[in-house]
Amino acid sequence: MAPSSAPSGLDRIRNFSIIAHIDHGKSTLSDRILEITGAVQARDMRAQYLDSMDLERERGITIKAQNVRVEWNGHVFHLIDTPGHVDFGYEVSRSLAACEGVVLVVDAAQGIEAQTLANCYLALEHDLEIVACLNKIDLPAADPDRYAAEIETVLGIPASEILRISAKSGEGVPDLLDAIVERIPAPTGEADAALQALIFDSQFDQYRGVVSSVRVMNGRLTSGSQLQFMQAGASHDAIEIGVRTPATRPVSELGPGEVGYLIAGIKDVGDARSGETVTTSSRGATAALPGYRDPKPMVFSGLFPIDGDDFEALRESLGKLKLNDASITYQPESSGALGFGFRCGFLGLLHMEIVKERLEREFGLSLIATAPSVEYRVSCTDGAEISVENPAELPPVQQISSIAEPVFKVSLITPTAYTGTLMDLCQSRRGVMQRMEYLSPERVELVYEVPLAEVVVDFFDQLKSRSQGYASLDYELIGYREANLVRVDLLLNGLPADAFSTIVHRDNAESYGRRMCEKLRELIPRQMFDVPIQAAIGGKVIARETVKAKRKDVLAKCYGGDITRKRKLLEKQKEGKKKMKAIGRVEVPGDVFISALKLDD
Repeated sequence: MAPSSAPSGLDRIRNFSIIAHIDHGKSTLSDRILEITGAVQARDMRAQYLDSMDLERERGITIKAQNVRVEWNGHVFHLIDTPGHVDFGYEVSRSLAACEGVVLVVDAAQGIEAQTLANCYLALEHDLEIVACLNKIDLPAADPDRYAAEIETVLGIPASEILRISAKSGEGVPDLLDAIVERIPAPTGEADAALQALIFDSQFDQYRGVVSSVRVMNGRLTSGSQLQFMQAGASHDAIEIGVRTPATRPVSELGPGEVGYLIAGIKDVGDARSGETVTTSSRGATAALPGYRDPKPMVFSGLFPIDGDDFEALRESLGKLKLNDASITYQPESSGALGFGFRCGFLGLLHMEIVKERLEREFGLSLIATAPSVEYRVSCTDGAEISVENPAELPPVQQISSIAEPVFKVSLITPTAYTGTLMDLCQSRRGVMQRMEYLSPERVELVYEVPLAEVVVDFFDQLKSRSQGYASLDYELIGYREANLVRVDLLLNGLPADAFSTIVHRDNAESYGRRMCEKLRELIPRQMFDVPIQAAIGGKVIARETVKAKRKDVLAKCYGGDITRKRKLLEKQKEGKKKMKAIGRVEVPGDVFISALKLDD
């Protein structure tokens, strides 16, 4: 399609994000808006139209924020569909920086969930206008009046202003679009000022390089101009700019308030990260837009190829994936048990799971992931302070003055029937209650401070099973706190298996060591000699199990005769076993590591 000029008049433009808790219908609402505004023909329509990854479709979740431009009653809408899961909260915060308002979607059968509140407070921090709507009103379990009253009580949005829609059938969606025009303000910006454009998302295209989603705040972004990326300090030419309708359509320029995409031939997504400010190389802006920060990994895990020959392939694959997802960090590490691999940092457990699955699918790798760990801050007796991501790097006990661990503020929203069992879960994970608030007679919000190490393993799974799936979770890092922590090592035949080393609270160390020893005894195949499995803190063994040896029946040929002959054969076998144990190596299959690390299955 030939390039077309951008529409004039800021008052015609509305920029908004759709925010909600996971699975409340954001992507379905995006589908209906595309259909009702005529952006996508009915014959081309498919569910989760904006979700481009197979993983997003299979899991029914949004992983990457997606933007699209549609027209409604003479107005131009720039719509951003954001992820709902807390692990991708950074994507949401960047998307909100590109908007003047948000559409808050709440499930009419479930009501406010933890991530609803988190995203709503995020929108209020950005001083955005909120248009609230109750979705799924066509469900038999829907109770819109009750949940409208709940939203009014908790968020202060008048119940009379809350729209009722069904994103699936399209009922009420045209009224929502009219409300967006009326309530969300038009963007502001000076067309003649120096260019300031915010990159709120980037992804890598193997043919065209980095494709960045941009929102122009001031000035004009024109095709062919030389651009300066202020935080990265890099210069690139604007090869193509355009809008997504949702098909990509090149335009000659983007004016203030407009959202589109930018291709500048960039090969490293690090040069065009979310939050980057773009200006022109000549007579450009002097100040960057506020709010830029690097996403900080919360969870660390080792990724090792099952076949050692795949190490280089894993290195290349991680490099390519980082072009698509700049929030991954990785560095090489080696393990005596698992060979060579990489220590990777992730934003959360779901992020870790998604990255591992993408590596296996998109690059054909078979991987083992070690137990997730977090970053500890260790004060040494010589006054030095070090950060430890891998338990194997913890200094000897005698060199440690104190260890501080990251602490999360965890917000749980649950039906009141499950309050007791969820309080028990939080307290068993060393949680400290901060507050308990009834949102309505049937629903309660619990706020705890819980160490991150207790959250990353199976906290979410336990939460869902104890509440029959009704409770929801949101969390944020609030800082570091000193704790009585120790490293528990697992020794196989006297040699430490570093893949199983973990840092736990001293009160839980013995029970953790005992459970791991028992599990490994069941999983490790029997060898030709006894294999002792020990859990140790420093030089002190706190638990032990033994995998008994296979034993050949050397007395089978002795069907009679003197006992001394039998004893001689047994002694000879005993000597052979002793020698084998001295030089023998325990063979541990790769799947043992995967099974053993799922401790609470």
